[in-house]
This record gives sequence, structure tokens and C-alpha cells, in this order.
Amino acid sequence: MEIKQRIRSAQYEALKVVNREMINLYWDIGQMIFTRQQEAGWGQSVVEQLAKDLQAEFPGISGFSARNIWRMRDFYLTYHSKEILPPMVAEIGWTHNIVILEKCKDDLEREFYIRITRKLWFQHYLKN
Repeated sequence: MEIKQRIRSAQYEALKVVNREMINLYWDIGQMIFTRQQEAGWGQSVVEQLAKDLQAEFPGISGFSARNIWRMRDFYLTYHSKEILPPMVAEIGWTHNIVILEKCKDDLEREFYIRITRKLWFQHYLKN
């Protein structure tokens, strides 16, 4: 039915906006961590403390473990100097991004899996 399809379409668009903002936030955190490491010599203990502070400030919100903060840094470092990939990574979920980041060996492979994930995610969402 046309109304159901319109509702699904609106839900999908809202999900894309939220996802894009979360990916942008994680990108910014990764960039800040990298910059602080370069300028102020931040190390592992600072990131561990940051994770504790964020978890205390935002209880019940997942995603701010020390491990995930390090992933944000790796995410930023992997993609910041690329031209094509940064806009694409904002179109798939964080978990998908991490799997692709950690499993793929080069940018061409990453681009392939990002494109496939984006296509399958869209198809899956509109079917359900």
C-alpha cells in the first residue's frame, strides 16, 4: 500500500539522518583523540579516563568504551585522507563500519563492502 511505503520511506530517511550524525560524532571524536595525541602526547591512560568520564556523564548510552574510542581514532585515521570513502561511511551503521575497517586490507576492498552494505541495508529496511 502506498501509505505503508511512505511511512517506511520516512522512517528510513530519519534513520539515515541519525546514523549520519552518529558517524560524524565518532569521526570528530577520533579526530580530537588523534590531534590531542599529536599535540599533547595523549596516551592510553587518557583515553581510558575519557571513556570512564563519558560513561559517567552519559549513563545508559553505549558506544563510549575505551575500545570503541580507539576504534573512532582508527576510523578517522583510515579515512581522513581519502576522497571517496568518507561520505560513504556515513551511510552505513557503525558496526558495519567497524567490521569493514577491521577486516578489509585496502581502500578498494573497503569501498566494495561499503557499497554492498549500503545497498543491502536499504533493500532490507524497505522490505520490513
